[in-house]
Amino acid sequence: MISHLEGKILDKNDKFFVVDINGVGYKVFSHSGILVKIPEIGQTVKIWTHLCVREDAMDLYGFLNNEEVDFFETLISISGIGPRSALGILEVAPVSGLKQAIVSEDETFFTKVSGIGRKTAQRLILELKTKLAKTVVLEKGGRFKEMGDAFEALVSLGYKAGDVRNILNELPKEMESVEDKVKAALKKLGRG
Repeated sequence: MISHLEGKILDKNDKFFVVDINGVGYKVFSHSGILVKIPEIGQTVKIWTHLCVREDAMDLYGFLNNEEVDFFETLISISGIGPRSALGILEVAPVSGLKQAIVSEDETFFTKVSGIGRKTAQRLILELKTKLAKTVVLEKGGRFKEMGDAFEALVSLGYKAGDVRNILNELPKEMESVEDKVKAALKKLGRG
């Protein structure tokens, strides 16, 4: 199993990057939230990976930390969620936010991902809620419900999920109302 890579970036696009390790190039798939943080071509990167072996392919998926890999592996263990869908879920919010959404039974974080319908989102929440309830303390004030509502509103306006997620994560934690989050995010997205 390949669980960690360190080497120079040979190539990079919006779906994967290639890491050179002693003359061997490893193609590593990831999501846009991680890909924007990967160094430029020629620079060194350290990345955590998961090797997915199927009958017709062996694909590497890369993450910035071990927590993301662990959650990715948890997601793909659920019936109906493959590696691409799991990447899509991880693109929506940080792992801590996804865990909060699961514990608070907020389907909106998951149904916005291509290939994840309402039934799959419900199955994901059902299977993971009891596991996570022991370790995740639900934040007061419904912050994640408001984040989900703001996320949904901005994506419905045509903004990319990855861009919306990044902007919403930059907003001050004390900003509580959905309306304030959407207004602040629109200002930042407008500058981009």
